[in-house]
Amino acid sequence: MSVTEPSTTPQSGEPSLKRAIGPKLLILFVIGDILGTGIYATTGKVAGKVGGALWLPFVIGFVVAILTAASYVELVGKYPRAAGAALYTQKAFKVPFITFIVAFMVMCSGLSSASAAARAFSGDYLSELTSDALPPTLIAITFILVLAALNLRGVSESVKTNVVLTIVELTGLVIILTIGAWAVMTGDGEPSRLTDFEASGTGYALITGVLGATALGFFAFVGFEDSVNMVEETKDPGRNFPRAIFLGVAITGTIYVLVALVSSLMVDHKTLSGSSGPLLEVVKAGGVDFPHKLFALIALFAVTNSALINIMMASRLCYGMANERILPREMGRVLAKRRTPVVGIIFVSILAIGLVSTGEIEGLGDTTAFLLLCVFAVVNVAVLVLRRDPVDHAHFRTPTVLPVLGAITALILASPLADRPADVYIRAGVLLAIGIALWAVNKVVMRTRGEEAD
Repeated sequence: MSVTEPSTTPQSGEPSLKRAIGPKLLILFVIGDILGTGIYATTGKVAGKVGGALWLPFVIGFVVAILTAASYVELVGKYPRAAGAALYTQKAFKVPFITFIVAFMVMCSGLSSASAAARAFSGDYLSELTSDALPPTLIAITFILVLAALNLRGVSESVKTNVVLTIVELTGLVIILTIGAWAVMTGDGEPSRLTDFEASGTGYALITGVLGATALGFFAFVGFEDSVNMVEETKDPGRNFPRAIFLGVAITGTIYVLVALVSSLMVDHKTLSGSSGPLLEVVKAGGVDFPHKLFALIALFAVTNSALINIMMASRLCYGMANERILPREMGRVLAKRRTPVVGIIFVSILAIGLVSTGEIEGLGDTTAFLLLCVFAVVNVAVLVLRRDPVDHAHFRTPTVLPVLGAITALILASPLADRPADVYIRAGVLLAIGIALWAVNKVVMRTRGEEAD
């Protein structure tokens, strides 16, 4: 079977996914998808790159995110089906190999993000609660396995758990903002740090320093693109997705900038950069009598939420790609009783466990951002190409200038101008090599079955 024309139903004999997500649940899902590991764990690493002016990378990251979010909103309205960027790439360019690489990059970005969350779970936040922790790698692997089990139970259970965890992590960020407000009212903190740039020199060095911090900070914004893979499990997606994505990005972007301001106001950037639990440092320095252990527990819930959503999204991407025959059809098998993509969940969980040992929070987070920035560039171009493919139903249409700017900014942040460590490119290159090998295997399988691979 050719992959150039997507099918409109799941593979023969498999039940369809259950539409269990309403508009309010979807908004909370998008917010929970974006919030989490990025702001709770990488704020300090961003400070280490840019200094006290760590709010600036989050402002720039918000702009880049909203540009690309507009493209996703248009495309999910035109083509309300699971598979996200892979579907849009195939519709726009009709080159199966490119489609697979884009889909594989999206999947790997979710898995590297989940691995970063697993690493964050076993870091300073957990150390605040116990001094007798098990080896971090063992904790991270157990963490992934528990989330996979929850995901297998069903989308309703997973999304409801996401809602609870989203409320918890929002509470943690409200605590940080309250500490900041108290510091301003009492004259505590050091406002001069807000304009302190760590990057040495001026001109090119300053620009690359800010771009490098922005590229890493962009990890905090990824997630909204995952929600489009839930479109087949969402009620009235054409109506609900635009509001959910735009509100989700706007709310989280505002929170991020405010949290970055408070963090720099309260804690020196060198202290922040040396911690895998930077927001705990803010609580300790805030002069507010809030239990440190309780905040550490809240932070653990936050990174758990990030990992849960990424494992969920990667498994749905497997399901969508299998229905498009981009992956072997077995990847689209659904657990009959629970109606969850069982093979996809098992597959991505195994890969996530493998990635846990490939780097620390900063490297895995930067890998996630790099992979998605490349994908975002493709999606922004795709939305322009697909203007030549009208559909017979009404949908959101973004102003043309936004995807143009979105593609340009994504490419700049993915380029060497962002002063990214070499290990990030190496890790991404290895993942792409694995993807190419899988593509070759899939072609052989399809030919053996007498199906068309190109």
